[in-house]
Amino acid sequence: MSVVTDKLSRRWSLRAKEAAAGYFFILPFLIGFLWFTAIPMGVALYISFTEYNIVQPPEWVGVHHFVRLFEDTRLRKALANTSFYAGLSVPLYLATSFLAALAMNSKIKGIRIYRTIFYLPSVIPAVANVMLWLWIFNPQWGIANFLLGLVGIEGQKWFLDPNLSKPCLIAMGLWGIGPTMVIYLAGLQGVPPELYEAAEIDGAGPWGRFLHVTIPMMSSVTFFNLIMGIINAFQVFALAFVLIETGAGGTATAGAAGVQDSLLFYVYYLYQRGFQYQQMGYASAMGWLLLLIILVLTVIQFKLAGSWVYYEAARGA
Repeated sequence: MSVVTDKLSRRWSLRAKEAAAGYFFILPFLIGFLWFTAIPMGVALYISFTEYNIVQPPEWVGVHHFVRLFEDTRLRKALANTSFYAGLSVPLYLATSFLAALAMNSKIKGIRIYRTIFYLPSVIPAVANVMLWLWIFNPQWGIANFLLGLVGIEGQKWFLDPNLSKPCLIAMGLWGIGPTMVIYLAGLQGVPPELYEAAEIDGAGPWGRFLHVTIPMMSSVTFFNLIMGIINAFQVFALAFVLIETGAGGTATAGAAGVQDSLLFYVYYLYQRGFQYQQMGYASAMGWLLLLIILVLTVIQFKLAGSWVYYEAARGA
């Protein structure tokens, strides 16, 4: 009996040591998560129930700000702009990244140089990227209107046109497909060659192999990129901020975000309320609403994933 007890005690002692080592190694993450994420979220939740202008102490107002969210017409405008941007930019971003990864997966001389070139725009600071595209889309002497003039098309106002401002932002976003392209490229290089060989033996041509091997094997990668793309699209800020604050978006009145508020995105409006109007309570309530929106969209994607995402390990099990 004592021998069994000794073995159990040694086993539990070993497990305790392994658990202690595991917690020790994740301790920096836990401290960072608590200090920079969990605690600020809790503080923001508290502030959302108060009237707080940064200077004076917060005053409790209950659910006033959350009720106000449903009455704010500019909030609905910001949410509509952001939803439109996400609905167009995410599919285009994924498709462009996937096509670029397919091209970068080719075995040609100097392919590493091409991969570096495709990735470089994503490491350039956002403000520098915006200034570059402002030059391209300048209504008077931009290269975009110059190229249109070469084919006999009248120049456009671009960011000064409320119907073109968001498509221009989407085009700017496609400039930074590098990180998503690299993820797709890693997925493509992880596809077992045996699957292509088996499909070829069965008579599948290049299109058949792409449709029945590459696409299913990339579904899990696409799912990950889709989730991250939606999250990033609903948090777009830097592009709109630079355009609005420099006046390139055609802001004519104080507080406006581009012509007819066409550049009024959700996070920029949150920034306005919190830091320009010093309504931190209302801005915190907006932040929690954004969290809820992204959470709901993410849960929906996970619910739908079972019908189109292929996991080889799960299939084998």
